Amino acid sequence: MRRFCVAPMMDATDRHCRYFLRQLTRHALLYTEMVTAVAILHAGREPLLGFDAAEQPVALQLGGSDPAQMAQCAAIAEDMGYAEVNINVGCPSERVRNGRFGACLMAEPALVADCVAAMRARTRLPVTVKSRIGIDDDDSYEHLAHFVDTVSAGGCSTFIVHARKAWLSGLSPRENREIPPLRHELVYRLARERPHLEIVINGGITTLAQCQQHLRHVHGVMLGREPYRNPCLLAQVDQVLFGATHAPPTREEVVEAMADYAARRRDVGDAVQRITRHMLGLYLHQPGARAWRRHLSENAHRPDAGAEVLDDALYAMNVQPAVRRVA
Repeated sequence: MRRFCVAPMMDATDRHCRYFLRQLTRHALLYTEMVTAVAILHAGREPLLGFDAAEQPVALQLGGSDPAQMAQCAAIAEDMGYAEVNINVGCPSERVRNGRFGACLMAEPALVADCVAAMRARTRLPVTVKSRIGIDDDDSYEHLAHFVDTVSAGGCSTFIVHARKAWLSGLSPRENREIPPLRHELVYRLARERPHLEIVINGGITTLAQCQQHLRHVHGVMLGREPYRNPCLLAQVDQVLFGATHAPPTREEVVEAMADYAARRRDVGDAVQRITRHMLGLYLHQPGARAWRRHLSENAHRPDAGAEVLDDALYAMNVQPAVRRVA
């Protein structure tokens, strides 16, 4: 079974972003931003983990390395209705490294395996791992295979592999997404030599045609920055990758659904700007795209702004909204 995922991204894939992206695709697996196990256990469930059932299927990405804490959070994730729990073994930021999780854990595969085993003992949910192909000078295929074999022995059968290594010092997180060269062939080899595992490839993928090419070699693909920049890429996912027969949504249908959502969320205290900030790219490359972005950027932050901001942004493009809301 093929898998298409939108990557967990800090300050991006929050609950409002996921609700928006779900309007464009029914089949993509969506991920939360990375949430640390310590934060969940100290801050409580709803502030960090609350989500709308309409976002499903949605997976929780955890950052941590204490097996007992990770297991407790996995149980919480199941109780809250998540579809999967994913361990972050790919983020190279200094803050994450100081917390002893993220990409630095590729140097401690036995500890990651212990986390997986402890989590699987507490939940029926799939426990997956997102990693790099390596870190620093430990970037050979042999190092990657050893990591995967060790962690899979703990009970993980799905690995999402960013096909770049990470430098733990000297590069920013952004540079670590761009400077280390892509080595997709290592991920292909992993899938070929470990047919009992589900291998998902990530890194440098920007089109559905590229996804189809990768799916000749691996079991799934994960995209991150491109769907956030150009969300309408997702409107074709169900038809192109999953053979769906339903018509893809129009942009205007998406705006109408999000305006209804914004009205509901405003009733519980969420500012409309928290929602519209994810929607700036909806009309990318379309006539009126600049007017759309400008109207949202200049008006959604106002204290009295409501769902009508989205209707008015359509008017700014000379597009008639389905319903005209007023402040």
